[in-house]
Amino acid sequence: MTFAQYVGDGSTGIIGALNIVVVPVIMTLAFLVFVWGVINYFFLQGADESKRAEGRQFILWGILGMALLFSVWGVVNILLSTLGVLPPA
Repeated sequence: MTFAQYVGDGSTGIIGALNIVVVPVIMTLAFLVFVWGVINYFFLQGADESKRAEGRQFILWGILGMALLFSVWGVVNILLSTLGVLPPA
């Protein structure tokens, strides 16, 4: 097995596993953190200000996690396309 086969492209090898399995799982977790914060902030703990602040923190960290993941995923895919590992979209 060559290094190029081991690393793979957008759908095979290590890069394929990251693109197809790992990144969507992490994105789902970040989205669920965001949704949990929204539910806590608006529905479950509407009267308790400390619980609303906790919900606000979940919303903030969920948004930051999704933004960071999207940006890193984009930069990695741009680098892979530039290096010729991934075919251009």
